Amino acid sequence: IFPPLMLTLLLGPLAQVLSYQLELQESVTVQEGLCVHVPCKFSYPWLAFIGSHMFWFQKGADVDHDPPVATNIPSQKLHERTQGRFFLRGNPQAQDCSLDIIEVNMGDSGTYFFQIGKYSYLDNMLSLNVTALTHTPDILIPRTLESSHPRNLTCSVPWACEQGMAPIFSWTSAALTSPGPRTHLSSVLILSPRPQDHGTNLTCQVYFPAADVMVGRTIQLNVTLLETLQNTSSILILEGQALQLLCAADSNPPAELSWFRGSPALNATPIYRSPILDLPQVGTAEEGDFTCRAQNSLGSQHVSLHLSVAYPPRPLSPSCSWEGEALQCTCSSHARPAPTLRWRLGEGLLERNHSNASLTVTSSSEGPWANSSLSLRGPLGSGLRLSCEAWNAHGKQSAAVLLLPGKSEPRTSGVLGAVGGAGSMALLSLCLCPPLPSTQAHQDQSWMDFPEDHPAPAEASPISREEQELHYAFLQFPKLKPREQESINTEYSEIKTHK
Repeated sequence: IFPPLMLTLLLGPLAQVLSYQLELQESVTVQEGLCVHVPCKFSYPWLAFIGSHMFWFQKGADVDHDPPVATNIPSQKLHERTQGRFFLRGNPQAQDCSLDIIEVNMGDSGTYFFQIGKYSYLDNMLSLNVTALTHTPDILIPRTLESSHPRNLTCSVPWACEQGMAPIFSWTSAALTSPGPRTHLSSVLILSPRPQDHGTNLTCQVYFPAADVMVGRTIQLNVTLLETLQNTSSILILEGQALQLLCAADSNPPAELSWFRGSPALNATPIYRSPILDLPQVGTAEEGDFTCRAQNSLGSQHVSLHLSVAYPPRPLSPSCSWEGEALQCTCSSHARPAPTLRWRLGEGLLERNHSNASLTVTSSSEGPWANSSLSLRGPLGSGLRLSCEAWNAHGKQSAAVLLLPGKSEPRTSGVLGAVGGAGSMALLSLCLCPPLPSTQAHQDQSWMDFPEDHPAPAEASPISREEQELHYAFLQFPKLKPREQESINTEYSEIKTHK
């Protein structure tokens, strides 16, 4: 009985030496398209006798017949899904079983175990969880974009993999752009900003082909324009937009700055005793002249500007009446710029000034107003549809007259569409400065930035944007020195019959 007891006492310390242990983070979460390094350390009692062959298998694999997902044997066939993406680069003599995965995709989620020689560590396995990519690109933009001064903008994905297939960058902007240099994880766009590019969108999208994932970021451009304004300079701004006028004077002693409507008379009361005149929502009531006065003990200086407000056509008020056998209709509207009026009979559009045996159209305009009259002669069919349309660069409006079956009196209704919006700002820094209104739509420009070793796909395509404007001008007092809404409006007009 004594010898077996001695054997047991000897095997106790020996069992600790002959241990099979694995130091491993059992659960790892990574976003698709990215890379992950999983540290791993193992202990094996007979390491010197079993060679240096190491493997990672997916749980459930038959290690004698199924290919591993990673190994340190260069000639070993790997699982088709992980070929070229799972790497076991650790040194077995240093007991390093670390696993590197690049360009992770959703199919990589699962459980994996490590094996060295013929021994599999099934007690400590790796659980890999792959989630959707939530990172977005970084866009590095100069603090100030000055009109007509080209600047480099950089879009980068510093959180992405340096290894593997390079991502594809694409840019979209209404501004004038050209492609610049790129690296594996960044792309440069050369931007030549214009005043009308202020407030417009610039988008960078990044596509990771290995994971088939795309992410993007959109920013708004802040473009400044500096120019000197003289007295009676003008600003044209779209109705509903915000406007700030900032007046500054270089003087000693410092000048008191005030704003007035029109030209300030002696002892006139200013509307603002501040360098900034803030008009949060410009309307037609704000049209007119504004004057900034700078005054100190040595005297005063003034500078003025004229504010004009652009707006879409106002609601139409058409009226129709029977005069003998003729239907006489008139239509008028006002807008800035003045609207164009057209009559539509059924599906046909009538010329602005036209006359024949059955109809006469006469149109005119004065200032912001446009007027048009229509005379229809002869029998008019029941259900005939007649409409008056008014439009300019900022909106469109129409009003219809319908001859209802069984009734002799026309009925009118109107539909209004406005183009434009609040959020654009004309900002006058050290200045009075005019927004330069644009009456033409801008076409977005797109660039696809591919790595040199990755050709562009034939079907690569672009994105979109909205317009807003910001302008600056410079104002000096030398003698003081020692960013489409639709609504429906229905009206019923009185129809008079004359015999």
